[in-house]
Parts: sequence; structure tokens; C-alpha cells
Amino acid sequence: MEKFYVTKEGLEKLRKEYKTLIEIRDLKAKDNLPEFLHSDELNPEYAAFQEDLTFLNQRIIDLEAIFKNYELIKIPSKEKQNVVDLGATVTLEDKSGQINEFTIVGILESNPSLGKISNESPVGKVLLGHKVNDEVVITSPIRVVYKIKKIKYHFL
Repeated sequence: MEKFYVTKEGLEKLRKEYKTLIEIRDLKAKDNLPEFLHSDELNPEYAAFQEDLTFLNQRIIDLEAIFKNYELIKIPSKEKQNVVDLGATVTLEDKSGQINEFTIVGILESNPSLGKISNESPVGKVLLGHKVNDEVVITSPIRVVYKIKKIKYHFL
């Protein structure tokens, strides 16, 4: 089974989502059953209800799979904090002097617009295992050479 890497904060968000979805599903199943029309045609209201319920149930199943196969991202021991791993915030500089900063997280929490990239993304994969002053080449979608300027671990 696939392993899902999450931060403590990310796991709490998933648990809250799960609880909310269970509550919504139970309410939908109890109180909001659409009335059947007395005809041979499918009731559109019932079809929409079934579609919503199917979506809810699938997301619940997905979350249950995550809960069975997750691993918390933890700050590595002091002697391993000089190497890029899950949970690291990495400061990079390209040849033109432009600085970029990324935090390496699991795929469930990635959000590139917030600087959180997945360990499975092209950039994340290349950075893993490298140290400060290493040069890394990223070729997605264009070729860029970065120098790792800083690695820090925090608040996980």
C-alpha cells in the first residue's frame, strides 16, 4: 500500500474533514431522503442525492485508507538536519541570483502557491538527500540549476 506522509497539522485537518463528512453523510441518509415520484422515470432529485452520497462515501473511504497508511513527518535528529528530507524548508538560488524557498511535504499537503511542494514532485524528488552548497538540476518544464543555500526544519 502507498504510504501517505503528513504533518501533525495536516493529519488533524484530515481527521476534522473525516468527522464532518461522516456527520453530513448521516444527516443526508436520515433527514433528506428525496420523495420518489410515482412514475417509471428516474427522479432527478433522487439521482442528485445518490451522486452526492456516492461522492461523500468515496472521500470517506479515501480518508480511511490514508489513516491506515500514514506516517507523520518528524524533525530529523540534529546530525541529519543538514540533509534535505520531508519537512525541510529549503532555500535555493538559481544562476541569476533569484531566491526560491520550498517546504517539502507529502502529496496530501502540497500547495505550490504556498511554497509547499510534494516529495513526489520533480523539484521535491531532486532535492531529497542533498546538502547545503549542493547544486541540483531541475528539468521540469525547463532546465534550471539551483544551489542549495539553506536547509531548516521547524514546527512539524
